[in-house]
Amino acid sequence: MHIFLVRHGESLGNINEQAYRQFGDHNVPLTQWGYRQALAAGRAIAAYLAELPRGQIRQLDVWYSPYMRTRQSKDALLEALPPGLVRSVREDYLLREQDFGLFTEIYDHAERRQKFPDEFEKWARLRSNSGKFYARPPDGESRADVAQRLRLFLQTVTNDVRDDNNDLIVVGHGVTNRAFEMNFLHHAVDWFERSDNPGNSDVTLIAGTHSRGFRSTLLHKAEDRKAGDEELRDAYGSELTLTPKATP
Repeated sequence: MHIFLVRHGESLGNINEQAYRQFGDHNVPLTQWGYRQALAAGRAIAAYLAELPRGQIRQLDVWYSPYMRTRQSKDALLEALPPGLVRSVREDYLLREQDFGLFTEIYDHAERRQKFPDEFEKWARLRSNSGKFYARPPDGESRADVAQRLRLFLQTVTNDVRDDNNDLIVVGHGVTNRAFEMNFLHHAVDWFERSDNPGNSDVTLIAGTHSRGFRSTLLHKAEDRKAGDEELRDAYGSELTLTPKATP
């Protein structure tokens, strides 16, 4: 069995945090480079499967988060994969990005503290006393909450695998993909705290059998955008542009 965990490609939010405020977290698109990254991830998966013995190649069920950047990454993967290899393509809201509540559009700690001083101090105490994994941002989700909903998603996937014996591609986000890996491989919380999010369009492969066990490896490390490719910073597939931040 093979499960390919793919993080979305580079998005406008990855190169400019202002994009989260302008478009809303769920609607931030890929950059031109991000779409190219996702195409390369799809080609890496196709190349890996092509090297398998014929009897080990099974059709793919593709699951993806409903956010714009993951939907576009899914489209790029499908463009790169052989048409007959994909059996089904399904969206699941359980794969969405972690909800940071009041902090959703603010990634800078200093700005969070300035705009929401009381909430920030409470969150900081929770992180200190309970650990990052359990501390909820105000009105948001902790990493433990994300892991819990990914366990629920995994129940659906497990039932499908038992019935159909298909391989999987999961197109998600950094925290959600880590939470999937943690649940599937029965890793401890300490593993999650010590691990880092995969890079944009990185592909983590989980492979094995239920009798012999499973292990994960980094199948594909995406390339970063090269200096000088400024046109590839534009949004993919639309006329969206970032509004310049007003100067005081």
